[in-house]
Amino acid sequence: MDEDAFFQDLLHAVEQQLAAPQTRYVAKTLERLTAKGMSEDDAKARIAACLGEETDAMWRSKKGFDEKSYREKLDGIDASERFDDEEE
Repeated sequence: MDEDAFFQDLLHAVEQQLAAPQTRYVAKTLERLTAKGMSEDDAKARIAACLGEETDAMWRSKKGFDEKSYREKLDGIDASERFDDEEE
């Protein structure tokens, strides 16, 4: 699977998390980031990046998904940060 396809799958998973009552914290992260001026697309991309990091860690450690770590990563997203490939 190429990286673009994997990232699209992560974005799809984020959309599902936004709609699920069990992952309300994902929607709260999106609300926090957009309230601070980040576009919704950028916010979802950053959430997806966090999900990707946790998914990678899960596979590498051969353990289950670490929801606490995922939540901590989401809480650490700075609304002013940019991906390396974004223009100023």
